[in-house]
Amino acid sequence: MARYEAIEDIMKNIDDELIVCNIGFPSRELYEINDRNENFYMIGSMGLASSIGFGLALARPDKDVVVIDGDGSLLMNMGSLVTIFANNPRNLTWIVIDNGAYGSTGNQDTYAQKIDLVEIAKSVGLNSYDFKDIDLKEVIESDDASFIVYHTEPGNSKAPIIDLTPIEIKERFMKTIEKK
Repeated sequence: MARYEAIEDIMKNIDDELIVCNIGFPSRELYEINDRNENFYMIGSMGLASSIGFGLALARPDKDVVVIDGDGSLLMNMGSLVTIFANNPRNLTWIVIDNGAYGSTGNQDTYAQKIDLVEIAKSVGLNSYDFKDIDLKEVIESDDASFIVYHTEPGNSKAPIIDLTPIEIKERFMKTIEKK
């Protein structure tokens, strides 16, 4: 399975959830697959999709939040595993697409090839799953923070550049999540 296919599979389970997507190609692929105002596309800030998603989940406990992250980004911010577990935002689902590579910078190997991210998240205390073992929609709707890993092949699709500026991405997302 390619990352693009994993994102397509994830989006089949998304209704009105808020999405925070990892930088680079994952954001470009999500934009091509299903652009929506509820998607926040990361530009820069590698490793911080989980932290932004966590803050969003705390600020908007009435909305389910899904983070689409990468193994390389997770490895840059391992502390977020503990922070998310300790706070257990019931409305946060953190999905890591583990392709064993830094896809947006040239597919250099990550150390995720040598470790089991599901087991690491379990050891911290998070509800952690391989995507093949779950009903994704059911996990997203559960009342605990969850961590899911999709194992994919390295490589990037030919998804186009996002034709929104970072300011446009931020402003449309902020308008969408505004409490009414």
